[in-house]
Amino acid sequence: MRIYFTVIGLAGFFLMGACSGAKQIASQKGTTIKDPAVLEQRADSLFFAAQRSKMLGDYRTAITQYSDYLRLNRKNATVYYELARLFMEVQSPGNALIFARRAVAIDADNHWFQVTLADAYAVNERYDSAAMIFEGLTNRYPDNEDYLYNKAILLGKANKPASSLAAFDQLESKAGVVEELIYQKQKLLLKMSMVDEAAAEIQKLIDQSPREIRYYYLLAEIYDANDRIKDAAAVYNTILQKDPDNARALIALASYARQQKDMVTYRNYLTRAFANPLYSIDEKVAYVYPYLQMMDVDKTKLDEGLELTDLIIRAHPKDAKAYALRGDMFSQADMLDSARQSYTQALSLDSSRFSVWYQLMWIYSRKEDPNALLALSNTVTEKFPKEFMGYYFKGVAAFLLQQYPAAIGALNKAMETGSPEKKFMGDIFSLLGDAYHATGQHQQSDSSYERALLLRPKDALVLNNYSYYLSLRGENLDRAAEMSRRSLEIEPESPTYMDTYAWILFRQDKFEEARQWIEKALQYPAAQQDPNVLEHYGDILFNLKEVAKAVEYWQQAKDKGASSVDLVRKIAEKRYIQ
Repeated sequence: MRIYFTVIGLAGFFLMGACSGAKQIASQKGTTIKDPAVLEQRADSLFFAAQRSKMLGDYRTAITQYSDYLRLNRKNATVYYELARLFMEVQSPGNALIFARRAVAIDADNHWFQVTLADAYAVNERYDSAAMIFEGLTNRYPDNEDYLYNKAILLGKANKPASSLAAFDQLESKAGVVEELIYQKQKLLLKMSMVDEAAAEIQKLIDQSPREIRYYYLLAEIYDANDRIKDAAAVYNTILQKDPDNARALIALASYARQQKDMVTYRNYLTRAFANPLYSIDEKVAYVYPYLQMMDVDKTKLDEGLELTDLIIRAHPKDAKAYALRGDMFSQADMLDSARQSYTQALSLDSSRFSVWYQLMWIYSRKEDPNALLALSNTVTEKFPKEFMGYYFKGVAAFLLQQYPAAIGALNKAMETGSPEKKFMGDIFSLLGDAYHATGQHQQSDSSYERALLLRPKDALVLNNYSYYLSLRGENLDRAAEMSRRSLEIEPESPTYMDTYAWILFRQDKFEEARQWIEKALQYPAAQQDPNVLEHYGDILFNLKEVAKAVEYWQQAKDKGASSVDLVRKIAEKRYIQ
């Protein structure tokens, strides 16, 4: 049996006599050309021009040219047929149906026109009507199996599974047991909840080709999808009798054993499957990868995942994917040193995978090792000059090393490389704001913070840093106070943000309010150890005329490492120096 056709596009190229009706051309009202020979010549010209446009793929021009032809001759069925096909090509199903009907109305005996009408019904989702056309064609051409096949398919689309099944049975009686027919029949039977009957169809394929393992898979999947686990397991055991190392069967049986809490059998099957080097590493990785998500809620999954990953490494010791997977496992478990080692092993085997370089940069950023991060990101930007994240991490490392011009250059380069995720753009603008501030480029700093807030208006860190730097310069203090209040609304328990707000109030000469907020901050142990907070408290106290207490807190700030240039003078001269 040969099944070549789909429902859409059944008709092959068919060319009738282009001008079969040219001698019957009637003069139209308002037409200045009277000579029939001239009219015929013009119609011929339009027809062949349309044919050329169609062959060149210029379907819309072809539609226009065929339409112009119809103004001269409305009786040429081929042109209606061609227009119907073209309207399907340009996805205009309504027009396709109009012209397909017209072609059949003129010449109902042409089977290509009938097929096109069926196609037009199908693209308009009128599957019943399309099926009726193929039923008529089947009656006229009983030896054409393709018409019967398409009738069956369309009846299925029309939600008539029993009728579709009957048509497939009729086709099977002609063609014999054919895989495509069996596949379509079992789908219909499952739709009708006839599981045993669907399984019997697949059994036909098995009986016909008992060595074809994939038919057993199909049968097992039918049982598995319908919670017939015992039947599915029996099929997989049959597969193992034919192929003892069949990984797919071993994985399935391992899954069933796990459902039964039989962990010994589970590990036995799984170990056999994963130890098989012929079992694709990609499939093994796909099986293990969900453990990364499960580890968030079940810490025991780490041991299971690592156990499986070790089996993968044993079977594929030279494949970088195995080590990268183990690195992902360790990274998810916050075992950063182990993750770094695994990622490094992966890169030693295959340095072309940017995703592994990215993970390694992420590890160094989490380990707060800016020197290693900078060295690594330099390598990454050389190997992958078009990758955003290499420049991003390079900027982060340079900033942490207080190499602010280099950080600015790297972060701006990151933005030039493409369109990263919105969250990273917010990070870049925030970090640029900090870096520009550190280099005294205040206009660029403010602009970067504003762009960060457009992306992340509720980012408390950006609101805090931006407002604090404005207060240090004594600029736009009302805006600074507003942003600082917003940061506290977002994170009301942050002593750092309380200190910022107190400092802004201080710069606004609201000393009593400033005192209230900084004393709130000092209720937190972290603030009590922060030299900047202690120095700010001393400044506020001095301006509230509590000089002795102010000097006391200045001294505490100095003892804890405060580095402001005027702190020593404040203590020595017992006065506030701005």
